[in-house]
Amino acid sequence: MTDVVPEQYTDLLQSAALAHIATIGPNGEPQSSPLWFGWDGEFLRFAQLVGADRKRRNLERDPRVAISIVDPENIYRYVEVRGTVERIEPDVNNAFIDSMAQKYQGKETYTEGKPGDEYIVVVIRPVRVSGMG
Repeated sequence: MTDVVPEQYTDLLQSAALAHIATIGPNGEPQSSPLWFGWDGEFLRFAQLVGADRKRRNLERDPRVAISIVDPENIYRYVEVRGTVERIEPDVNNAFIDSMAQKYQGKETYTEGKPGDEYIVVVIRPVRVSGMG
């Protein structure tokens, strides 16, 4: 477990709640979107479809992100993770997106995409964590 994440928020990082990620656009404007995420005790990860390049371009230009997760059981409790992209890597054999389908849908494989879709995995190192509740 990273020392940056207080113990009181680890359940949210391990939950199947949606996260909202904010990146910084080319003109300095924020861009936010909901997504599935994974947490391994050190890094947050999310998948991105190759070809859906706005977020990837934002992250390659400026690797700073903010991610917020609201507790689905208590909307007044949340965690915000600010971090930097450690790396962007291919999702070999769709292993990560399949693991997210298991976590969020209870399915063995991700079936929402089109045949031939390729994914990347964005790996984020938390730098600062705050929250409420």
